[in-house]
Amino acid sequence: MDSPGTKQQIGGGGNMATTEISYLRNELGVRRQRLLEVSRVQASDASLRQLLDSVDAALSRLDHGTFGICEQCHETIEADRLICDPLVRFCLDHLSRDEQRALENDLEMAAKIQRALLPRSDWAIDGWRARYHYQPANLVSGDYCDLIEANGGFLFLLGDVAGKGVAASMLMSHLHATFRTLAGQHLPLPVLMDHANRLFCESTAAGQYATMIVGSASGDGRVEYVSAGHLPLLHLSPSGVQAHDATGVPLGMFSSTHFHVCEAKLEAGDKLLLFTDGLTEMSDGTGKEYGVARLQELARHHAASEPHALLSTCLQEVRSFASGAKQADDLTLLVLHRTH
Repeated sequence: MDSPGTKQQIGGGGNMATTEISYLRNELGVRRQRLLEVSRVQASDASLRQLLDSVDAALSRLDHGTFGICEQCHETIEADRLICDPLVRFCLDHLSRDEQRALENDLEMAAKIQRALLPRSDWAIDGWRARYHYQPANLVSGDYCDLIEANGGFLFLLGDVAGKGVAASMLMSHLHATFRTLAGQHLPLPVLMDHANRLFCESTAAGQYATMIVGSASGDGRVEYVSAGHLPLLHLSPSGVQAHDATGVPLGMFSSTHFHVCEAKLEAGDKLLLFTDGLTEMSDGTGKEYGVARLQELARHHAASEPHALLSTCLQEVRSFASGAKQADDLTLLVLHRTH
């Protein structure tokens, strides 16, 4: 999922939004003050002086409207890299060989950490079974998928962080830690969402948000869920497929948001299908997107399939639809099956 803050807005010098300029200027000012304090104690440390010079140079680029412009090719620097490190001066295409190698190593480590955060592939709890497919477009992903046993049942979470790359993957990990911590407090779903939203707003930069479905399921098939600006949740049953649209804005947009809780009841054999836009926005050779309607029709024909078979069928069809086109966005699907 791309953020409204495009590459040009965040890294385009004079085109930067006022809030982004203010945020970065404040961050650099805070870091400069910390460096000055440490430098007074470690006056002989040349690396601190070099860092201070780099911060001053970044502040100067902000003043002159050249912040975020690659010094080699004069194109915009990638937005996620600027958010992570406002001192960067070159785009990815013009990193040195050592810088490229260090970045590759960091990404590989981040990818390993993300995979370790995923639920068990054979996840099951009394009366329920879950299967998922998690496929980053690149090494790291901004998609979020988790299953947490809590309150005699479990929480299910699927989300899509705005943007791509390292910054999005860091926010994904932040969400994982936030919800894991809040789940241990045994809070009602609306209270849990209010806390998570405020924490997310207070700890992220302007323009960073996540669409999410967060739900609570019990052994008798009762489900409560919140859909914060996310794609429809599909309820598969013998009577057909029912799509439940989003009932709130994405997480992290407004700290005062209160989220509407919806309810559903699953009978034995029913399923819930959750997905990110990496599936529905997959395009064919003409630029036409796969879309939610096509997915609903597939789900209707395969509603009785086992979760792993349903996932496999979805993936086979969307890959056939894309006709070998390169995956442009992270893709995650989650199937929850009430077994009895």
